[in-house]
Amino acid sequence: MQFTVIIPARFGSMRLPGKPLRDIAGKPMIQRVWEQAGKSAAQRVVIATDDPRIEAAALEFGAEVCMTRADHPSGTDRLQEVSALLGLADDAIVVNVQGDEPLIPPAVIDQVASNLAANPQAGVATLSEPIQRYGDLRNPNVVKLACNQQSIALYFSRAPIPWPRDLIDSANADAALPEDYDFSRHIGIYAYRVKELNDFVTWPVAPIEATEKLEQLRFMWHGVAIHAAPALQPVPGGIDTEEDLQVVISILKDQ
Repeated sequence: MQFTVIIPARFGSMRLPGKPLRDIAGKPMIQRVWEQAGKSAAQRVVIATDDPRIEAAALEFGAEVCMTRADHPSGTDRLQEVSALLGLADDAIVVNVQGDEPLIPPAVIDQVASNLAANPQAGVATLSEPIQRYGDLRNPNVVKLACNQQSIALYFSRAPIPWPRDLIDSANADAALPEDYDFSRHIGIYAYRVKELNDFVTWPVAPIEATEKLEQLRFMWHGVAIHAAPALQPVPGGIDTEEDLQVVISILKDQ
């Protein structure tokens, strides 16, 4: 199996300006992500950016960089442009690793690529992890998913799915979850076949995508199967705030 990792990196961030270049224990964040991706089995790791400051930093630490347009409406559109610029074949597998995840385990990068390669009926693959708290089940910022017995996603939603009919609605974030079902949250790492990326950019925004604000629903709207399996290792969250950044700095300084 061969695959390419693409790491999108934008300089603009509402909550953490200049995020990809923020220092983490002596290295810019984007370098930390690139180094983790380089420990995977990927044949190629490419940083995709529209900012010359990120390009310059990436070239300095030895990364391959692909400059993209600045007007992409979604990260998936940016990924498709990079795939086209790299001349990747329709059946090539591309893994999207977010540029703000410096602790991402290389094993889950390999896992999502392997899952897609092993499931030719799917055009996209992604990962999940168990939901442990009732508050997370009700939190719209935690994306939930339900799958069939072949690990093909039935739906992704910000709402609790499946809805436990007999669970009393509670504002208590620590309320107990039903014991007869394992609820899952979506982890935002994807593997794509390039053909699906090429199709994606030709489709208008799907109604369910516009409602939920979830890009993956555009694939489902057009009948593309998404394979979704539990991650083999815990996947730390990305860095969105200054507080998140300081937590990661502390972790890496202690290693």
